[in-house]
Amino acid sequence: MSQLEDLPNIDAELFEPPSCERLGIPQGAEHAPKILLLYGSLRERSFSRLAVEEAARLLNAMGAETRIFDPRGLPLPDGEDASHPKVDELRQLAQWAEGMVWCSPERHGAMTGIMKTQIDWIPLALGGVRPTQGKTLAVMQVCGGSQSFNTVNQLRILGRWMRMLTIPNQSSVPKAFMEFDDNDRMKASPFYDRIVDVMEELVKFTLLVRDRSELLTDRYSERKESAEELSKRVNQRAI
Repeated sequence: MSQLEDLPNIDAELFEPPSCERLGIPQGAEHAPKILLLYGSLRERSFSRLAVEEAARLLNAMGAETRIFDPRGLPLPDGEDASHPKVDELRQLAQWAEGMVWCSPERHGAMTGIMKTQIDWIPLALGGVRPTQGKTLAVMQVCGGSQSFNTVNQLRILGRWMRMLTIPNQSSVPKAFMEFDDNDRMKASPFYDRIVDVMEELVKFTLLVRDRSELLTDRYSERKESAEELSKRVNQRAI
């Protein structure tokens, strides 16, 4: 089965996966964008997980390589050492990824603790490397009732805090229990089309910035701090 055959809601004639050629990027820079997807519920039939699985299928059809992190067994922040296997798995995936998708249910008007726990376990710096800085991010939420944007707004704040480039488009699926069929596939609807839009935009932004992230996130204040630290070490050796 081809990837498009696994996407029954897609109009193949209108589906145009982003490419380096279409975006005016040198062909030598082209490799599959690496996207990590996180979801925020442990329910057996988790609609945030189902939405992420649909997003992963779309990303794969657009030429991306995807990984979905299963938060089951991830301890609370500081509840275990960072050497915990699930923490190590999440951090390695964060370093591997060039972009991310975060999708959480809205619970009591906010993202779930499970979603926040995953983000809290990803540090701003890891072994001298910033695992999220300059990487792309798409935010999504599923709602049990009417449409809301509380959770995606909060995820945007976290994306900014993690120094990620959060794309303009986003997805909020109201009454998510009505949007998936008995085979756990998302039904054709404007909400599905919006997820297609979001994933297409994520791939475009990832292709455009992934080889330029160091330039885009280079800061005067950090260069100044590094120069001062180097000067201190040189002076200490001279004494």
